[in-house]
Amino acid sequence: MAKHRRRRRPFRRLLVFLLIAAALAAFLRWDNHSLQTETFTYPSARLPESFAGFRIAVLSDLHGASFGSGNETLLDGVRAQKPDIIAVTGDLVDRYRGIDWTYVEQIAAGLADIAPVYYVTGNHEWALRDDVPRLEETLTSAGWTVLSNEYVPLSREGASIVLAGIDDPNGYSDQKTPEELTAELYAELGRPYWILLAHRNDRFESQYSLLGADLTISGHGHGGIIRLPFTDGLLGTQRNWFPSYTAGFYTAHGNTVFVSRGLGNSGASLRLFNRPQLAVITLEQA
Repeated sequence: MAKHRRRRRPFRRLLVFLLIAAALAAFLRWDNHSLQTETFTYPSARLPESFAGFRIAVLSDLHGASFGSGNETLLDGVRAQKPDIIAVTGDLVDRYRGIDWTYVEQIAAGLADIAPVYYVTGNHEWALRDDVPRLEETLTSAGWTVLSNEYVPLSREGASIVLAGIDDPNGYSDQKTPEELTAELYAELGRPYWILLAHRNDRFESQYSLLGADLTISGHGHGGIIRLPFTDGLLGTQRNWFPSYTAGFYTAHGNTVFVSRGLGNSGASLRLFNRPQLAVITLEQA
């Protein structure tokens, strides 16, 4: 009898190991591919009254990820939130995988069918520099507004706010700087309520917060990749330990940024305790 039990123990250990491995694999798949919709409110005394309740769906850092066939799960999630606009804050594609043009066309058409879409480039678009003109043309043809160091008014019930967007710093060397764009905006419009779309979260404190936007919306941080209790993540996208400005609202120099945790992964990286995020910001009067 004793010999018989010893022969069975390796099989039991193997079975336990396989069950644990299967559970871990299932958790990692869920953690990296199940969409999490989170809603936020941003109050401001400067917001025109008619824009109270204005909803912005924020999609960032897709890196070519798909949620359901033809991204239907993502599209249904955005549609269910009934956004007034959709802000796509860079890294729609991934430098390590290249560009799947069918993917781009599908998600561009799908989002444009829900609400007006405004887009700024990220660092991964510029890593595929030769494809940027075709990418922007494809998105524009689908109805997206590409904000390439530009600003546009948004009107509602006789009032307006301004939406500005800047290209990633890895863009063309002679591109307009954020400071030049801001100076043009103030010279033409005075001091409107304005929102800035800017991919790089890690430039907010040192640069973007000094521009004076009422709200900046960024991505790039991927939520710190691995989120741990009481931290903003374990590893930043710049391979720095314990990064900041990776998820949610932050304030510097009296100005505020919202940073999306993003939706996809770059290359072979994996998220941990950091599900793909569809964020929806509702503007309110303070």
